[in-house]
Amino acid sequence: MTHPAFRPDPAAGMRPMPRTPSGLFPSAPPAQPTYREPHQVSGAGVAAGGAVAAGWLVLFGLLGSDLTGYARWTLFAGAVAWLTSFVLVRVGDRGVATGIAIVTAGGWSIAAAVVALRWSGTGDWPLW
Repeated sequence: MTHPAFRPDPAAGMRPMPRTPSGLFPSAPPAQPTYREPHQVSGAGVAAGGAVAAGWLVLFGLLGSDLTGYARWTLFAGAVAWLTSFVLVRVGDRGVATGIAIVTAGGWSIAAAVVALRWSGTGDWPLW
């Protein structure tokens, strides 16, 4: 038989154990301040920037009378759009800048695909 002081307490398993916080769910406010994004990205801003950039690229793409003109005008319009996007990222609406950048990349991809198709079909580089 064991001494009564060394016998396990039958209710010991029923008592709640003291828990140390893991940090996953903080119980106190953070020690450092929380900073908010000054120009938050919104879906409406991305859509507006994309729509304006698409119109911009179509407008300049229509200025070209042949494939060479279309590709050059699209590259120029895309470069201006990306410069505008960089300015908007720095001082303006980042959602609009994101929409502009996404649509400009898509427009450049379309122009590159059309140039590649013509090049593969004729064997002559169309931009010279």
